[in-house]
Amino acid sequence: MASTNAVDWRSLERASLTRAYDNSEAVRDSAALVAGWRTRSAAFREAKVGQTLAYGPVQRQALDLYRCGAAGAPCLAFVHGGYWQRNAREDFTCMAEGPLALGLDVALVGYTLAPEASLTRITEEIGAALRLLRRETGAGRLVVAGWSAGGHLAALMASFVADTADAALAVSGIFDLEPIAGTALNDVLRLTQVEVAELSPIRRLAPGGPPVSVIYGGAELPELCRQSEDYYAARRTLGLAGDLQVVPGADHFRVLDALIAPDGLVAQETARLAGL
Repeated sequence: MASTNAVDWRSLERASLTRAYDNSEAVRDSAALVAGWRTRSAAFREAKVGQTLAYGPVQRQALDLYRCGAAGAPCLAFVHGGYWQRNAREDFTCMAEGPLALGLDVALVGYTLAPEASLTRITEEIGAALRLLRRETGAGRLVVAGWSAGGHLAALMASFVADTADAALAVSGIFDLEPIAGTALNDVLRLTQVEVAELSPIRRLAPGGPPVSVIYGGAELPELCRQSEDYYAARRTLGLAGDLQVVPGADHFRVLDALIAPDGLVAQETARLAGL
């Protein structure tokens, strides 16, 4: 496993702690990579017809479902990142390519962004989306996966909301919100102490629950690596199911190449969690 080389975040002043979580600054071509996802996603939607399902009254309270064509296929629900305050489900449609090729149906889940929505409300929205997906698809197995902030939400679903998913996959996620509350990100998020305690996946661990696998890139910021390793270690201490894997050489954005490609580590792990 990669060494995190992380400095204790508690010793950092606010500006340094903010930089420790600034993935966009750390990956200088991140804007171009995200733009590439949007272009590829638009082309995907032009080529493949999906179904939009609303779980609430506003535009972001919806998911886009794409079928692989196999009867009774398991379903992957993908939750996008952007530190709970950026991006949209449509930007990530291309992430369906790998899982669809492996025999999963795929749903891209949208949610209201901060500051319009608190993290408490965002969490409730993801739970509502997964319950709708379960009802509408009748999938024998539902896996929730997410990247970055979406990784936080996917992991949280495994411990926060009952009966929403059979397994979770957190890619480059955030599992303890306390450091985030000390960064400039909190100017928008406005996390409360109650939210830090109740919405940090690492603080909600208990015996039982579905398996949660954790994946991060080998070239990620040390704090992102540490978050994944600490969360996995805490789960392992309790004997909870799930694996920890590293995509060699991948930064916070390029780690998703391993989901788009059917033979990528992330896509292969979604298939394994789905029972394929």
